[in-house]
Amino acid sequence: MFLFNRIIAAVTPEESQSARQEARSKARAAAKPADWLSMALSHHMQLEAAFAELQNGNGYAARIAAHKSLAILLTGHAIAEESVLYPALAQIDELDHATTAYIEQATAKMEMAELASLDPMSPDFLAKLDHIRGAVFHHMYEEEGTWFLELKDKLSEPAQAKLSQQFQEEFERYAGTDQAWVATRRMSRAGT
Repeated sequence: MFLFNRIIAAVTPEESQSARQEARSKARAAAKPADWLSMALSHHMQLEAAFAELQNGNGYAARIAAHKSLAILLTGHAIAEESVLYPALAQIDELDHATTAYIEQATAKMEMAELASLDPMSPDFLAKLDHIRGAVFHHMYEEEGTWFLELKDKLSEPAQAKLSQQFQEEFERYAGTDQAWVATRRMSRAGT
């Protein structure tokens, strides 16, 4: 585990499910249809499902497909946040949040690379997956509970609209407008 992860784990107790639900409810209340926040929340829910699918994957091929699907979704989502939302956080004088977000996502990418090197049927794979899931869920909690609410509160409507367009474009640039990762998820469910 990286030193940063150890420090965060030591000083940051895992939030409860009810705290996560409360944060998500507040974020949903602040979101508008098809805005950047509603897209980010949709990605977060898809990530939760993708983690569960990988965790519960039956067989080698299903886990490989589910891992690929998770990696595409997680990376596409991270790229969109890193190129659009985190710079916006910095612009509203939330540089600490933006910096933490970048560090957490860079760490998740490195951890996903390590996960890819493990046998998907091994206990080490599942332990690493559980660690990554915990870190990603905590990151989503931070975004939904405070960071993104501050961004919604402090930016003008025209700036919000611009963020929404840019966020969607950045996600689609990586994940594709046809969302190829959805097809990968379907294949993993079918066991192909």
